[in-house]
Amino acid sequence: MSTEVSRPTLSDALTERMLELIREGGLRPGDRLPSTRELSQRFAVTTPTLREALRRLEATGAIEMRHGSGIYVGAAIERLVLPNPNMREMHGGQLLELLGARIVIEPPLAAMAAGNATKEGLAELREVLAEAGRHLRGEDAELHETNMTFHRATARLAGNGVLHEVVDSLLIVHATEQREILRIFDDRRRDHDEHLAILEAIEAGDPDAAQRLMKAHLMDVKTVIEQRLTIPTE
Repeated sequence: MSTEVSRPTLSDALTERMLELIREGGLRPGDRLPSTRELSQRFAVTTPTLREALRRLEATGAIEMRHGSGIYVGAAIERLVLPNPNMREMHGGQLLELLGARIVIEPPLAAMAAGNATKEGLAELREVLAEAGRHLRGEDAELHETNMTFHRATARLAGNGVLHEVVDSLLIVHATEQREILRIFDDRRRDHDEHLAILEAIEAGDPDAAQRLMKAHLMDVKTVIEQRLTIPTE
């Protein structure tokens, strides 16, 4: 049976109806949703109106639109913390604040990872850094991605899903800036060696060393940015 959606908040209401469809249907990430035609009929809206709501959901990762395949529930549907899909270029002060937030959050998570890491988790970290080692002489984009994967995986091993999502979101928000940091830092071997030292501390089950090394690593990054950016003073 079709359900009419009030026009004053049509896009917002339709977005919420789509989320209700996912929740009430017990759909999980990767599950396929009805076609756009079926959804248009179900909610009694035009296809352009439906696509606007779908774009909103896709921007937050709640759904994934695969060309030629269909609409699927996105991996981010169960996230508690989401990156801002409307974020554009940040000024220097914001970038330093984001790095400052990482310095507060990631070192304690590295310590938690040292106490909670499983054999499988440690194997994942080793493989990520092995891949990073293979990219040391390659493209910036490939090395950047593996480096960020290391930070995400370390946060995940800490065992706190919400804090892992916070770190993940912070990295997504300034992914472009992080690639620029890699270029500015211009010492891939040093960066890689610092990651390896963090991994060794986690493998040794040494929370204090893991926290200290992660903080020193991120402070190095922040120092480089402070040296290269001119922050206006009031």
